[in-house]
Amino acid sequence: MDNWWVNAIWSITPTVIIGIFFAFVIRTILRADRNERRIYREMEAEERERLGLPAREDGAAS
Repeated sequence: MDNWWVNAIWSITPTVIIGIFFAFVIRTILRADRNERRIYREMEAEERERLGLPAREDGAAS
C-alpha cells in the first residue's frame, strides 16, 4: 500500500509543477500588460496636456 501512495504522488507532481509555472507566466504577462497600458495612458495624458488638448474620457476609442 505504501508504494501506491508514492506512485500517486510522483504521478501528480509534474502536473502540479507545470500548473504553478503556467500560473506564474500568465500572471507575469498580465501584470506587464497592465503596467504598459498605465504608462501609455500617463504618457498620452502628458502629451495632451502639453499640446493643450482636452483629456480623453475613459473608454474612448482612438
